[in-house]
Amino acid sequence: MQEVSPEHGHLEWETPLYRTALAQYEQALPHADVEEFVAERLRYPERSLVVSVPVRLDSGRWTVFPGYRVQHSTVLGPTKGGVRYDAEVTLGECAALAMWMTWKCALLRLPYGGAKGGVRCSPRELSIGEVQKITRRFTSELLPIIGPQKDIPAPDMATNEQTMAWMMDTYSMQKGYAVPEIVTGKPISIGGSVFRHEATGAGVVMVVERACHRLDWDLAEQRCVVQGFGNVGGIAASELHDKGARVVAVSDISGGVHSDAGLDIPTLHAYVAEHGSLEGYETGVARITNEDLLELECDILVLAAREDQVTGENAGRVHARVIAEGANGPTSVEADAILADRGILVLPDVLTNAGGVTVSYFEWVQDLGRLFWDRNEIRAKLAVQLGDAFERVWRLSEEQGLSLRSAALVAGIREVGSALMARGIYP
Repeated sequence: MQEVSPEHGHLEWETPLYRTALAQYEQALPHADVEEFVAERLRYPERSLVVSVPVRLDSGRWTVFPGYRVQHSTVLGPTKGGVRYDAEVTLGECAALAMWMTWKCALLRLPYGGAKGGVRCSPRELSIGEVQKITRRFTSELLPIIGPQKDIPAPDMATNEQTMAWMMDTYSMQKGYAVPEIVTGKPISIGGSVFRHEATGAGVVMVVERACHRLDWDLAEQRCVVQGFGNVGGIAASELHDKGARVVAVSDISGGVHSDAGLDIPTLHAYVAEHGSLEGYETGVARITNEDLLELECDILVLAAREDQVTGENAGRVHARVIAEGANGPTSVEADAILADRGILVLPDVLTNAGGVTVSYFEWVQDLGRLFWDRNEIRAKLAVQLGDAFERVWRLSEEQGLSLRSAALVAGIREVGSALMARGIYP
C-alpha cells in the first residue's frame, strides 16, 4: 500500500499540472495579503471523487471507464466547472483545473467556486450511443455531489450541448421533474442561453481588444495566429476576422494551415463542418504542424487548444508580441518566466477565457428565474463583466509590478480569502 502523507505532499491529485496550478498560486500568495489559515486551506481541493463508469459497448463488450469530479472551493457558493471526455483525464488534471476555476469565478465576482470533472475515454473511437451511455451513467454516479446549489457541470473538451442535455435529463428523471439549472451549456430548447456557445471565444477577443487599447494598438492591424479551431479557437478566429484582424494561421488536432495574406475563416469553418477537421485543406495555404504554428511570427497568438503547449523547451522560439490564453493552463511556469524576460505579454487564462463561465452564470440565473434575455443583452453584460475584471487586473499589475497572471490570481485569491475570513472554518 502507498503511504499518503500531506506533510510530504504525496497526495493522490499530485501531478505536473496540479503542481503548475499550485506554483502559480504560491507565486501570487505573497501579494494577496491573506491569513495563513486561508492560504493553507486554499492549497487543497475540498472534495475529490473517483467513480467507475460501466458501459456495454455496441460490440456487446463491457468496459469500465474511470470518472472524476473535483470541487476545489464552496466558500463563495456552489462549484462550477466543465466535464471533459479525453484519454488523458486524471484526478490531478481535474484538481488543477478546478483550482483555476475558483480564481476565475472569484475574479469575475461570480457566486461560485471551482470544479472540474471528466471521464477517461477516447471519444473519437466511440459511437454517439456509447457516449450517451457513458454520460448518463457518469451523471448517476455524481448524483450525491451535484445539484443546482451544490455543483453545476458544463461542457468542456469533447462534450457539448447534447452531453449537457443527457446530464440534465438523467438528473431530472431522478428528481421527478425538470431541473434545467443543474447544468449550463445545454440546448436553448431546454433552458440553455443564447450566446453561450460563442461566449468563451468571444470573451477571448473582448480581452484582446482591451489589451490592444491599453497598448495603443489597432486590432485591425494585427497579425493573429490561433491554436485550436473548436468551440473556443474557432469562435475567436471568426471574431478576430470580423473585426478586421489578419488571421494568418489556425490549427486543430489534424495540424494547421498558414497564409501570410490571411485566411478565409468562413471558408475554413464550412470545410470543417463538412469534413470534421482541417485535415486535407490545402487551397491557397501551407500545411504546418501545431508545433510550427506556435513559433510563427505574429502580433497575437491565441492558445485555444489544451494545457501545457508553451513550455520551457519552446518558449524561447515563440515570436508573438502578445499571447492570449483561450485554453486552461497552456503556458507552463518555466515558459512564463522566459516570456516575461523576452517582453512578451501574456493575457492569462483565468481572465481571458472567463467568458464561458460568465455566460454559464447568466444561464443558471435565467433558469432559476425562468426569465430569459436576448443575445444583445447577454453580450453587453459579458463585455461589462470582462471589462471590469480586466481593468482591475491591469491596475493591480501596474500598482504592484506584477505580471498580469499574478495580478489576476491575486485578485481572485483576495475575493475567496475575504469570504473565507468572514465565514471561518467549521467547526
